Order: sequence, then structure tokens, then C-alpha cells
Amino acid sequence: MPPIQINNKIATDSFFKIAEFRKNIRKTNPHKHNKYLELVYFTEGKGEHTIDHHNIKIEPSILFVIRKEQVHFWDIKTEPSGYVILLKKDFVENSMDKEMQQLITQISKYPYIFPKNKEVVANLFEILLSEYNSSIASNSVVIEGLFKVLLAKLLQAEKRTESNRETLYHRFIELLSTHKINSSKVEDYALLLNTTPQNLNTICRKESDTSASTILTEFIINEAKRLLWYSDLTIQEVAYSLPFKDNSHFSKFFKRVVGITPRVFRLNQISVPQ
Repeated sequence: MPPIQINNKIATDSFFKIAEFRKNIRKTNPHKHNKYLELVYFTEGKGEHTIDHHNIKIEPSILFVIRKEQVHFWDIKTEPSGYVILLKKDFVENSMDKEMQQLITQISKYPYIFPKNKEVVANLFEILLSEYNSSIASNSVVIEGLFKVLLAKLLQAEKRTESNRETLYHRFIELLSTHKINSSKVEDYALLLNTTPQNLNTICRKESDTSASTILTEFIINEAKRLLWYSDLTIQEVAYSLPFKDNSHFSKFFKRVVGITPRVFRLNQISVPQ
């Protein structure tokens, strides 16, 4: 199996970038990003976005949130239109606004969002892009302020419609994406979904060629990575926010899946240049 491609679409000395989504993009190979969070907002376009083995339909107006450790690729069927924001951790750390990190932490939880007011969101993206392209050094405060407003509006997301809950698999993904992960047992989620663990596993394999247990493990690990990377929680607090009774149990689980301990993972993120 060839190594996963790592893309870097932002300059080494830049912490924030916004651009229009390129209209010539249709299909891409599986890849992940070079230490930045990516927000992609579609105002036009149809197709599929695959992220960590999960297929999500592209439709206006949807925002995708792609974290730096996630592998994803596009399969776009019609000409796309929209915006892309690239964000490094340094942008948050250098911000004087204490609420900024909280908003970033909140939005990084969701793989996708349907904004409640798509016209306002589209206008905010356009204004933010205009300010960014003005190349005025003193407008960094304006950019930061606009970005904070944009994040706040995006987080006022409307509930998913039933058309987005077509299968048991999608309901399972929705449950893991939008609720606190309180259990590491598939049977507990099967009970919430009013089905059996065997049926849930069968549907997951049919939809994604992946077992329900593997999907659940991926969500737990991705949530752990998100909290270790984007929050100031201690490792023990991260463990308690996930379905682990203590730090030792969490560390063993994390190391078994990732190959390193949570502490080493967090230290590596700090020590590697952003």
C-alpha cells in the first residue's frame, strides 16, 4: 500500500489562509494535511467527500471540517463553488481573544455542518476573503474578528433533516459525531439505535466495508486526538471526557491503536514546527 500523501497548501510562515474552492477539482487521491485544520464550504457542487472511510454527500450549502490527522478525498460530479480556510494552531495561540480557541475546539468536533443561515455565512466568507486579499498588514484584527463571527454563525447549525439520515449507518455516524462518546461498546449504541449489534455491524460493513467496532474506535481516537491537539485539557481530563475510567486505561487504549502514548502524541505536536 503506497504511503498517504501529505498536502501543504499554506506557506510555512502563515497561520491563516482563505481562498475560493478551485473549480477544476473533481477527484483527488486520499491525502491528509500538513498540520493545519481545513474548513471547506460549498455554495455549489454535487458529489461525495470521503473522510476516514466515511462517505458524505456534497450538497449546497455544507461545511466540511477536516482535521490534520484525517485522511480524505473528493469525488465531485458537478462544477464546485465555495471557499477554503486553512488554519494552523499558531493562529489560535497568537490570538488575544480567549473565546477563539473554544470556538475552534467546538467546530473541530463535527465532520460536517449545515449552516442555519446560508446567506449570512456565504456573505461572511466573501467579506473575509476580500479582507484577506487586501494585503494590508493592519487588517489582522479585522480578519480575526470576522473569522470569529463566521465560526459562531457556523456553530448555529440547523438539525440534520431526515434525508441525511437515510440508513442505520448514517444514524450511527450522526450519533457518534454529535453526542458525547460515553461508551466503547457497540451494543450500547445499537440499543440507542433500536437495533442489535449484529445488525449494526452488518449495515456498517455494507455501507463502508468497516465494522461498527472499528468505526467506534476511530471516533474515540479521533476525538482523543482532537482534544489533545486543540484543547488545554490534561490527559487525565481527556480520558474522563471519553469512555475511560482512568488515565491508565485511556493511555493503553490510545497506544494500542496509535502506537504511541497520548503524552508522546501531544509532545510531538508541540515540538514539530507548525
